[in-house]
Amino acid sequence: MRFGILELNSTDLNFGAGEDWSVLMDKNKTGIEFMKEGKWEEAAKSFMEAIEENPGDAVSYINFGNVLSAVGETEKALSFFKKAIEIDEGASAAYYSAGNVYFEQENFEEAKNMFEQALLKGLDSGDNYFMLGLTLMRLEQFRFALPYLQRAQEVNEQDIEAVFQYGLCLAQTGLLDEAIGQFNKCIRLDEKHADAYYNLGVAYSIKADREKALDMFEKALEIQPGHILAGHGKNVLENGETDPEAGTDN
Repeated sequence: MRFGILELNSTDLNFGAGEDWSVLMDKNKTGIEFMKEGKWEEAAKSFMEAIEENPGDAVSYINFGNVLSAVGETEKALSFFKKAIEIDEGASAAYYSAGNVYFEQENFEEAKNMFEQALLKGLDSGDNYFMLGLTLMRLEQFRFALPYLQRAQEVNEQDIEAVFQYGLCLAQTGLLDEAIGQFNKCIRLDEKHADAYYNLGVAYSIKADREKALDMFEKALEIQPGHILAGHGKNVLENGETDPEAGTDN
C-alpha cells in the first residue's frame, strides 16, 4: 500500500467570505510533517483542526483518513474518504486512498474501481498506476495489468517494486524475454534483490537453460539463504523434476 499525502495551495480550497486559507494550509502542512515523522496523534489533531475550521475542504478529510488508515482504523478511514468525495467528486486522491484501504482488506474488485476512478479524475501518478496494476494482478487479470505496471515504472524508473512486479506480470503472460529484461533491471537497481534472481531462475528453467537457472537460484540463496522458493527451484533442477513456479518469497 502506498499512501497519498496531500500538499495544499490556495486553489485547492473553497472558503466562504473572510476565511484565511493560509491558516488552514499551515495546519495541513503541519499535519503532513507529523505524518512523515510517524507522529500519528499529532497529525490527526492538526488535520481535525483544519476540518473544524473549514468542513468544506476535501483535502483535510483525505489527510485525516490517511492517518486513520496508517493506524489500522480502516473503516473510519473509508468514511473520511467518502466524505471527501461527497464534498468534491473530483478529489482523485480520495479515490486513490480508498483504493489502498480496499486493497489491504483484499477487496480487490472495489480497490480496482477506486484506482480506476482516481485515474479518470486525473490522478496521473506512478503510485496509482502501480496499485491499479497490482490489484489487477491479484485478480489474475494479467494482460489488463501490464500497461499500468509498464506506465508505473516509466514514471519512476527507480521504483524497484514497480519494475519487479512488471517483470512478474510479463512472465505470467508468457513474455519471458521481456520479463528477463525487467528482472535484470531490478538487479541493476538493487544487486541484492533475491526475488529477481529467483524469478530469473524460473524464466531460464522454462527456457530449458538449466545452467543459467541453477546459477540464478544459487545467487538468490547467497543473498538470502532462507529463500525457500530458490532452494526448492535448485532442488527441482538438480533432481531433474518439473519447472519451479514463478513468484516471490514474500
